Amino acid sequence: MTNTSQQVGWEFWGSELKNRREGAGLSQEELGRRLFASHALISRFESAERRPRLDMAIQIDQVLETDGFFERLCRKLLEASPYASYFAAVAELERVATRICEFESMSVPGLLQTAAYARAVTLAGNPYATDEYIEGLVRARLERATILKGEDRPSYWAVLHEAVLRVPVGGPTVMAEQLEHLTQLARERKIVMQIFPFAAGPYPSMGRMVTVMEFDDAPPTAYTEGVYSGNLLDEPAVVKRTQQSYDLIRAAALSPEASLALIESAAEDYKRCASTT
Repeated sequence: MTNTSQQVGWEFWGSELKNRREGAGLSQEELGRRLFASHALISRFESAERRPRLDMAIQIDQVLETDGFFERLCRKLLEASPYASYFAAVAELERVATRICEFESMSVPGLLQTAAYARAVTLAGNPYATDEYIEGLVRARLERATILKGEDRPSYWAVLHEAVLRVPVGGPTVMAEQLEHLTQLARERKIVMQIFPFAAGPYPSMGRMVTVMEFDDAPPTAYTEGVYSGNLLDEPAVVKRTQQSYDLIRAAALSPEASLALIESAAEDYKRCASTT
C-alpha cells in the first residue's frame, strides 16, 4: 500500500469515527472523557492528523459498541505500513511528537541515518532479501527523517554510546559520511547530541535503546526495543521511570561540545582509513 492510499485509509477511519460518534449522540468532549483522552485528540483522529494506536481503536469499539470495526481497520492499515508491525505505531507518533529524546547503545538512531548507513544496517538483518525489498525499507527510514527538516520539527535530543562511533557499519567511507551527517545536524541546531563515553562505565538499562516522546495533546510515551519486538509504554509510572533512566544517562554523557569534537575526530579516523584502502 502506498503512502497516499494509506492516508486515504486513515481518512476513512477518521470519517467513520465521526459518523459513529455522532450516531451515538456523543460530542468529541464526551467521547474523549470516556476514553481518558482530550477532545483535541479525538478531533485529530477524525481529521486524520493523528493516527490511533491499536489499543485506542479497541477502546473506541468498546465505547461506541462497534463490534471490532475500528480495531480491524486499524490492524489492516498498520499491517500495510512499510515498518515492522511492532514499530508502525511508533513511526506515527514521531510525526506528531513535540519532543523526542533517544538513547542508542550500538547504532545510529533511524531518524539520523544516512541512506548508505541505513542500507548497511538493513542488509545485515536481511541477508537474503531482494534489492527491491532492501531499498523499500531504506526509503521508509529516510522518509521518517523528514520530520527533522520542517519549521515545526520536534525538539530532538540524542545520546549515543561511544560504541556507535566505533562499530564500522558499511565500512570507513559510509561511517565517515554518517558521522559528518550527525555533526551537520548538530551544527545546524536541528538536534542536540551527546556521546556517552566508554569511560563512564555502566548505565541504566544497559544494551537497550530508549525513546521518550512528548505531545501537545497527550501524555508522554516511551519505547524500548528487543529482538524483532518492541514495547510502547504509556503507563505513567513506567514512562516516568524511563525518563529518569534517560536523565541519568544524559547526565553522565559528554557535553554537546565535547561530543561533537569526539564525533569529528572519529570521522577523520574513518576518512584516513578509507584513503589507505
